[in-house]
Amino acid sequence: MGSEVDVRAFAAAHAEGALVVDVRDRHEYAGGHVPGARLMPMGEVRARLVELEGRRPVYVICASGNRSLLAARWMAAAGIDARSVAGGTAAWVRAGGPVTHGLRESAA
Repeated sequence: MGSEVDVRAFAAAHAEGALVVDVRDRHEYAGGHVPGARLMPMGEVRARLVELEGRRPVYVICASGNRSLLAARWMAAAGIDARSVAGGTAAWVRAGGPVTHGLRESAA
């Protein structure tokens, strides 16, 4: 099953260049996301799991941590080392993490 990490552990992994997958809808992502996060809306996750094979670990984030936990479980069932960020983007922002706006994704 996909595990869960707190925002501090995620911040450390992010600082080291971890792969971040944001499973929110496009408009949510555009409104503000973790810099470098790859957009993979919840409805597309299962069809796009192959994109994550061999990429370990994967940090999964959403707005509050609910969707990301489910997506991390799907990923884990496919053999991907997936970790849901507890509290999601809201926790990231509360912790002072930087946010990028728009749909442009960084190369991951």
